[in-house]
Amino acid sequence: MRTVQVTRYVTPLREGGSLPAISEADDGFLYVLKFRGAGQGAKALIADLVGGEIARAAGLKVPEIVFANLDEAFGRTEPDEEIQDLLRASEGLNLGLHFLSGAITFDPAVTKVNAEVASRIVWLDAFLTNVDRTSRNTNMLTWRNELWLIDHGASLYFHHAWDNWQEQSLRPFVQIKEHVLLLSAGELETTDATMRSILTPEKLQSIVDLIPENWLEANDSGQSTQEKRQVYFSFLINRITHSSIFVKEAIHAREQLI
Repeated sequence: MRTVQVTRYVTPLREGGSLPAISEADDGFLYVLKFRGAGQGAKALIADLVGGEIARAAGLKVPEIVFANLDEAFGRTEPDEEIQDLLRASEGLNLGLHFLSGAITFDPAVTKVNAEVASRIVWLDAFLTNVDRTSRNTNMLTWRNELWLIDHGASLYFHHAWDNWQEQSLRPFVQIKEHVLLLSAGELETTDATMRSILTPEKLQSIVDLIPENWLEANDSGQSTQEKRQVYFSFLINRITHSSIFVKEAIHAREQLI
């Protein structure tokens, strides 16, 4: 993954409590910047990084994700005190998603998604335990007539309670019943076989290895960074090894809608 230096804070995106922002980097591109000092902190960035790169590996469209370095002097000239505090708390590595200029929020009433793509997205969100792909908050954009996934920060919620991650890795994902694409996801069993062949242990390990050390240090669980990284990997392996649990739950939830 590339690392860019943030050069200009353009405008906040006042959605939710995390205050992401459009920012410019030293490569001349605009990024939606997710701050380490906001909301759930480094845990949200880890979920966004891991979830986004797994989605990309699964053949889904995700804006380029970069590490975005924020200099310690960056926030000094910001007049808004709330934003200034956020910038100061986020010095160092943050997360950026390439800004898709002109993209519009996905509207299921306007744009139809075919069964294969819908099934991949539903499978992905059940796998990642992502609670944020509902009609209230689709976290998908339409850009150049293609569907793009954004914001996986609400995934992997097991890491908010590290002590029972093994149990959580084997749970069905009951929130899948609220997924915005569930009704269109008519190929979940076929998708399960495909995803299991794509998301190999080697691929998942390579994605988990992307997590910066200092993000892991910020997750207070009494474990070393190496132990925490291993927990992320083991959670994902357990989850995909027993994928039939969350696939059956998704199929059952879909049957209730038909």
